[in-house]
Amino acid sequence: MPEQSLDRLIDLIRPQIRNEQPYRVSGDRDVANKLNQNECPFDLPEGLKKELAEMICEIPFNRYPTEHPHQLTEALAELHGIEPECIVVGNGSNELTQTLGLCFITEQSRIVTPRPMFALYESVVRMHGGKIIPVSPRPDLHFDVDGILESIRREMPTLTILASPNNPTGLAMSFEAIEDICSEASGFVLVDEAYQDFNKNPSAISLMSKHPNVLVMRTLSKGIGLAGLRLGYLLGRPEVIREMMKARMPFMVDRISETVALAILSRPDLIRARLDGIMKGIRDLESEMQSIDGISIIPSATNFLLFRSQMDADELASRLADRQVLVRNMRGYPELQGFLRVTTGTEAENKAFIEALKFALERAH
Repeated sequence: MPEQSLDRLIDLIRPQIRNEQPYRVSGDRDVANKLNQNECPFDLPEGLKKELAEMICEIPFNRYPTEHPHQLTEALAELHGIEPECIVVGNGSNELTQTLGLCFITEQSRIVTPRPMFALYESVVRMHGGKIIPVSPRPDLHFDVDGILESIRREMPTLTILASPNNPTGLAMSFEAIEDICSEASGFVLVDEAYQDFNKNPSAISLMSKHPNVLVMRTLSKGIGLAGLRLGYLLGRPEVIREMMKARMPFMVDRISETVALAILSRPDLIRARLDGIMKGIRDLESEMQSIDGISIIPSATNFLLFRSQMDADELASRLADRQVLVRNMRGYPELQGFLRVTTGTEAENKAFIEALKFALERAH
């Protein structure tokens, strides 16, 4: 019989996979005030949850969902004023990121990625063997639009990825700059709009009719607050989406997630109230933080704030955790050494964060 040593078997796994690290969120999940993952702070109202529970009881669990959630696709198409054929829905936008890799990235592919950016994108590029063309930010952490355009002209990339508003900085690119990039690029341009619900700039969805290379990624995790159900969707020209559907795994959206999403989307007043609450929370949080000596904040078009102080970031994060407040340490991004990121929470969670922040800084002095 052939040798079946574990080391030899592990070597059969593609090196692009073995060289990566699994995606993990650091921190103690038992901390009372969890403000490290850019989540919506509001769960669904109890009455609505009970109504949804009754609806879920009517779902036959022994039957597959449709291969693609057609009802949800139609609801999203109506929401954005486009045709259902322009949308592919996935099990969170992360799953659709893998679909992008399957469709566009080979060992010959060049992918332009402004930095810093959500780390999963570059990981997917590496796993599919593509070449990353990084573009560093300006000193103020804003996008270097000229640098992006120069890279596009020089490298002729298969795909350019823009996250606007951007995680992890919270900064948004102007609509005009996004259109300039879409006009310049001969390849596809993906605009990740996970935080568009908090952005004052127009959506790139309106560019799809003029620029066939535009793809837009959206999620129901942030403003709408369904992070626990994993629902994301990608928009593009019907001809492009039709081809991408060939790479998408079927049955990725379960009946429960689709049922809940349809119920939420049919309640625009509830969505508006939640967004208003989040926007008020981020404004109040920013105002409170600006009043604290030694705190520097990056302006945000999202539901989180990137900030730093004169204290070492590791130490400050640890002191906040000791006071039952969990924030995200951004040391994993070379451009963001010394920065922390806090998500706006409920009024009580924001108060707990401000009190913990003041306590930690006062103790330091």
